Amino acid sequence: MLNPKQIEETVLKITQAIPNGFGQTPDNFKSQVKAILTASFEKMDLVSREEFDIQMAVLAKTRAKLEALEEKVAELEQAHLTDK
Repeated sequence: MLNPKQIEETVLKITQAIPNGFGQTPDNFKSQVKAILTASFEKMDLVSREEFDIQMAVLAKTRAKLEALEEKVAELEQAHLTDK
């Protein structure tokens, strides 16, 4: 999930990028930009950095377990071949 604070910061950056010649940015425009960004980000099915980091840790742990199991299987296969 996206942090609402991040969306607010993005809206602020967008509204600040509008040249001064266009006058003050109406609140309605800010709310429309926020709604568009929120909807777009939800369609992208983004995850937060925290969720990403958690999944990376889970993946690393799983990879380590897989490598250990592969080594054990190789050892067992080798032992089985030498027993014949």
